[in-house]
Amino acid sequence: MKKTLKQLAAWLNDEVPAFGDTVVSGISIDTRTIQQGDLFVPFRGEKVNGHKFVLQAFEKGAGASLWQKDEPNPPQGVPLLFVDDSELALQQMASAYRNEHKAKFIGITGSNGKTSTKDILAGTLAPFFKVQKTIGNFNNQLGLPITVLQLDEDTDVAVLEMGMSGFGEIEFLTKLARPHMTVITNIGEAHMQDLGSRAGIAKAKFEIIQGMQSDGVLFYDGDEPLLQELVAQEQQLNAMAFGLEHGNLLYADNIEATADGSSFTTHGVIEGDFFISVLGKHQVKNTLVAMLISQKLGLNDDQIRASLKQVALTDMRMQQVQGTNGALFINDAYNAAPTSVKAAIQFIASTTIRPEKWLVLGDMLELGPNEKSFHKDLSEDIHAEEIAYVCLFGPRMTYLNEVLKERFDADHLLYVEDDYTPIIEKIQQANEESIILLKGSRGMKLETILHAFTK
Repeated sequence: MKKTLKQLAAWLNDEVPAFGDTVVSGISIDTRTIQQGDLFVPFRGEKVNGHKFVLQAFEKGAGASLWQKDEPNPPQGVPLLFVDDSELALQQMASAYRNEHKAKFIGITGSNGKTSTKDILAGTLAPFFKVQKTIGNFNNQLGLPITVLQLDEDTDVAVLEMGMSGFGEIEFLTKLARPHMTVITNIGEAHMQDLGSRAGIAKAKFEIIQGMQSDGVLFYDGDEPLLQELVAQEQQLNAMAFGLEHGNLLYADNIEATADGSSFTTHGVIEGDFFISVLGKHQVKNTLVAMLISQKLGLNDDQIRASLKQVALTDMRMQQVQGTNGALFINDAYNAAPTSVKAAIQFIASTTIRPEKWLVLGDMLELGPNEKSFHKDLSEDIHAEEIAYVCLFGPRMTYLNEVLKERFDADHLLYVEDDYTPIIEKIQQANEESIILLKGSRGMKLETILHAFTK
């Protein structure tokens, strides 16, 4: 974005401010990361009032700042755009910029795999288009408008992640972004406490079609019956199913893990053998939707094949890390829900990369009243003949521990509630033969364990 304050005022139907010819070239809500020429957007929170940092923002290079009209003592002699509400103004500016932008907009939601799918898609397209994507977890009612306003004017493809915790949130985001293509990666159990059931989660994710262009395409997990039912109810919807089961428009089999990534064969609208430098059957599934969208945007099979080999994920998504003790860590500790944890466990159980297999599992959060059964049910995929050692961390993992005590002796099963030290000491036994999965919700910070072996 590169706009004058006069142009921003027109977006907001506001009067032209002083310094109306001042040009801003980005957006920021944090003085710690502000860039030269950014428009600073201060918010009033319960604990912090961002207006107190406006002068600091200018000192660090801000080109201009918003200022809420009911906030007293605005600074003098600096470019300010006065607004009724900073959050609403941010969203209005993003909507206006989106309306005039010529890029192809792609919206991605789902219980798991949003960020991985975003990374795989952006990486596949990057050699052929100018692509910008959601940075970090800027995927909510504040983050998505910031992402839109940060788009360069010559961006070809904008890949936008859309997160939510309740009904109506995806609808808001998709109506702001008005995507040409949308993706639902899967339906899991995250936010069960707010949405009540997996059917409720599916309904909330399906809101993404409400803002989609009339000639747009929904790509969805065709292995999920809940999504199959919702798609069937929308007879005018242009939808394409991907997955691991026969019958999808694009599906994959012959999935094999190597030390470098995953090889697989696709069938349907794209036929052939492919490789991606990412581990996990669930990541192959995420790759399928990236392949479909790439094809829609004009890439041929050979171009897709070459791009996939270069794709890299954001850290802590099935990230391979070599430990100082010789062990290979699979750091998948960014987040966790039953579906994604089971997928990661199944990968470790089946991989032939290294023979001695470890699981380090942390609590899964935000699962509501059924959290006990969700944790216990992980035991269905954990067997002593496949997994050598299991380390469990967090108060909720006591439920899984009670089940696994029947299968593992005390030397091969460790449970701790709130101290990483015993797990770190246990992993010191691992060596060049060991592969160790770290998987837990963000709040469990399992990467703390990894830090002990990467110094």
